[in-house]
Amino acid sequence: MAKQKEVKTNAMRILESLKIPFRHYTYECEEFVDGLQIADMLQLPYEKVYKTLVTKGNSRNYFVFVIPIAEELDLKAAARSVGEKSVEMIPVKDINGVTGYIRGGCTAVGMKKQYVTRIDSSAKDLPAMIVSGGRIGSQIELAPGDLIKASKGEFADLIK
Repeated sequence: MAKQKEVKTNAMRILESLKIPFRHYTYECEEFVDGLQIADMLQLPYEKVYKTLVTKGNSRNYFVFVIPIAEELDLKAAARSVGEKSVEMIPVKDINGVTGYIRGGCTAVGMKKQYVTRIDSSAKDLPAMIVSGGRIGSQIELAPGDLIKASKGEFADLIK
């Protein structure tokens, strides 16, 4: 019985190329479930698990925000953090076209283009955080500073 080869996502390949250590978690899932359900499945503390949200600013540029799974994005604070008058969530049907990822598998590392990325400052003091690994059924754990490096992001206050 051959061991099934782990299928690497684009995000994992980028982290490896940057020599960034990460831990990979997998879970069984046929379709999108929210981050709270994923954390429960993997028995992970909510405050350590983050979701990736994609918005469009009034400039028509896209922006990526990474926030704790149990929190809500403060759109005004998010807009301020990227120098926009306003930002709004993009429609689910546009996620793949904009990012190359699908809903539930979207991560700030390895999108089709390099978008301005902000990670909620609540992650700054964590030893490690967990984000999507780039597809449904995959999560990666890494140091917040390493996510900043890999996503070319910055910390900002983003939640209500």
